[in-house]
Amino acid sequence: MARHLVTSALPYINGIKHLGNMVGSMLPADVYSRYLRRRGHDVLFICATDEHGTPAELAAKEAGLSVAAFCAQAHDAQKAEYDGFGLAFDHFGRSSSPQNAEITQHFARRLHENGFIEERAIRQVYSPADGRFLPDRYVEGTCPHCGYDRARGDQCENCTRVLDPTDLLGPRSAISGSTDLEIRETKHLFLLQSKLQDEVEEWMATVCDQWPQLSTSIARKWLTEGLNDRAITRDLDWGVPVPADTWPELAAEGKVFYVWFDAPIEYIGATKEWADAAPDGESRDWRSWWYEADDTVRYTQFMAKDNVPFHTVMFPATEIGVREPWKKADVVKGFNWLTFYGGKFSTSQRRGVFTDAALEILPADYWRYFLIANAPESDDSSFTWEHFTATVNKDLADTLGNFVNRVLSFSRKRFGDEVPAGRAAGDAEAKLGAEIARLLAEYEEQTEALQFRKAAAALRALWSAGNSYLEEKAPWLEIRTDPDGAALTLRTAMNLIHLYAIVSEPVIPATAAALRGAFALPDDTATWVTADQAASLTTLPPGTPFTVPPVLFAKITDESLTAYRARFGDATGS
Repeated sequence: MARHLVTSALPYINGIKHLGNMVGSMLPADVYSRYLRRRGHDVLFICATDEHGTPAELAAKEAGLSVAAFCAQAHDAQKAEYDGFGLAFDHFGRSSSPQNAEITQHFARRLHENGFIEERAIRQVYSPADGRFLPDRYVEGTCPHCGYDRARGDQCENCTRVLDPTDLLGPRSAISGSTDLEIRETKHLFLLQSKLQDEVEEWMATVCDQWPQLSTSIARKWLTEGLNDRAITRDLDWGVPVPADTWPELAAEGKVFYVWFDAPIEYIGATKEWADAAPDGESRDWRSWWYEADDTVRYTQFMAKDNVPFHTVMFPATEIGVREPWKKADVVKGFNWLTFYGGKFSTSQRRGVFTDAALEILPADYWRYFLIANAPESDDSSFTWEHFTATVNKDLADTLGNFVNRVLSFSRKRFGDEVPAGRAAGDAEAKLGAEIARLLAEYEEQTEALQFRKAAAALRALWSAGNSYLEEKAPWLEIRTDPDGAALTLRTAMNLIHLYAIVSEPVIPATAAALRGAFALPDDTATWVTADQAASLTTLPPGTPFTVPPVLFAKITDESLTAYRARFGDATGS
């Protein structure tokens, strides 16, 4: 089987993430990784907190902590939330790790040796009120392209255009709010992307036919507009230091690398962290996943659309420029926005539903299913409590949960705590098996194509097929005149439940485990279902003991819906 490297865009360190962050990168990456593992592939799923840059310094200052202490606490808090969501990272690292610093500095030296980094004197924003040069994100103002009045000096989060601080209209200091800003001269390192544009275009042409339209269109827009040389150092106290052996003057001034230079390199750094953390007696080769791995590893990246330019242009340019055989992405899966009642989720303004609050009110599988079923792939999608409630009640509580409860409770009442025997399968079972095999193939195809909404629809159709079969056979009526027929129906339905337990695991892992645990099947180690097994529905032999699990999904009541609206409001906070 193939080796699959999967990375999710690094969540920034400044606070607990919202549902838009979850569905825009980490959750679909987890679903895909789980699926690949269950199909027998060798998978390495890597992520980390992105800990450098201006917001980390500002958040630490507000918390009254050193940046290092703040980042350590925030990393642990985020990791706890992702564990609660069932994200099965092989390693969840930190961009402030020594491993990332080592590899980032190595990349910078190699780029310099190859003529792709040069030192330039530039004019930069200086704040007399703060007594310091202001890095890009320390400058806020109005975007000249879309008019968004809270754009940052590096990028407008509204229209995703990359900016320089001097592009902003009405600029102000993010530290003090002062508008008394000056332009002074200082020196920084620049990555000469203009020299690498042709090579980036050549590389992209070899892989972009596997990308979704969103990723391709964003990358091509950047390339069409032409790659500009980009400053890759900042005046900050926290970050990967510029190596003194190569740039002694800048190192003495305390320059650090720009967060968007070192953050993608942390994918490699976190893999080395994973290897270095191997338990005694286990050897992990991090380089085999990244170095000279083009023919042995398939690399898939997941991210929201604002991260696409950095992953499709800047990071590949960096990898190409070092003139070493580092693995580049085969697929860049970009996502649109998940909105909150049509407005933007916002970490800084705490608008929307955040992962900690989500897990306070409902278990993770409710959220995992809803988000995947409504993933913002071709367009933005909107979260509303009304839509969430309808999806949970119809798909999870009725279609899956009620089916499981009806089958197992009725069978226990009529036939005891073992899978009943009944007669041999007939035409209805053959028809059902063919439909299940077809839908399973559809589910597999859409998951492998990274079409998550369509994959969720196929999974839902698998669950619905069981309900249709049950309604057609009506074992509660069969039992009166044909007990063997009723036993066959229930045996077949129980085999469906076992199949659901296996194939639903990538999306709703906790529920899948509960379903799997309902049956005392010896040596129940199957990780997937073959087409023949799906068609025959005979995995569970008669006599297999079973239990009825607790209610899998409770319906969201009108009272709960009212309480959620009152607590979280809408996009305007009302």
